Amino acid sequence: MERCIIRRLLAIAPLCALSACATAGSAKTSELAELKAEVRAMRDSHSRLEKRLERLELHASVAQSRASNAQARAPSAPPAEATAKGFTAPEDLTVVKLKPRNEPAPPLPTKVAVVEPSPDDMEMFISSVPEGGDSGGGSTAEEPQEQVDTAVLDSEFEQAVAALRTGNVEGGVERLLQFAEQNPRHPRADNALYFSGLGLVGLKDHASAAKIFVRLIESYPAGDAVLDGMLRLAECRLRLNQKDDARALYTRILTQFPGTAAATQAEQRLASLSH
Repeated sequence: MERCIIRRLLAIAPLCALSACATAGSAKTSELAELKAEVRAMRDSHSRLEKRLERLELHASVAQSRASNAQARAPSAPPAEATAKGFTAPEDLTVVKLKPRNEPAPPLPTKVAVVEPSPDDMEMFISSVPEGGDSGGGSTAEEPQEQVDTAVLDSEFEQAVAALRTGNVEGGVERLLQFAEQNPRHPRADNALYFSGLGLVGLKDHASAAKIFVRLIESYPAGDAVLDGMLRLAECRLRLNQKDDARALYTRILTQFPGTAAATQAEQRLASLSH
């Protein structure tokens, strides 16, 4: 009986040793995992601190650079201001006040011999003066006046367009047509015709608007408003039941101005007219 018990204990002993090893191994594994997690956390914290340090160093360098630039641009303070700020002169320096001398200035020669110009020189000066006695100063006097006129005309154009936007359509159209009539060579003369045509479209006067757009296209074929004017003219033709003329305009835009935004719109309008 006693031998049986001993045999059983001997058989159980290896199992107990294995279970103890397994328990110890699992404990070490968990401890290793915890250490790894702590290391990762420390690395993350270290990385965050390094990034923060880089930002702080960057801000410090920028602030220092701005301060040095401000010092370089600032004018040097006068001696009185420096003394007010606490500047003291060295003790070994002696202040010496200089007084102006009472001696008069040396006389300068004021007698200059007057030499009359020769007759040939006088003839040259007289022939170089244009008729009316103007020696060329008139051109410089005209330049400021031309600038003033340009500013006034630009202001008139803006006021006329503003009248359209604020509801005074009839007044805006009248002022724009007057602007284009009186200033046909102004850079905004074609835009004045275009906006006046838009105003007439807003007033449902498509016949008058079509005439304005025709005038725009014929008078300013190279202007920046000609493509929009052609599109608007085609719309007026459609409103006036002139579909063939509208198709001709759209086709003209496609052939003469391919690849432009106006050509894309014209292609779309032609497709809608074909249905």
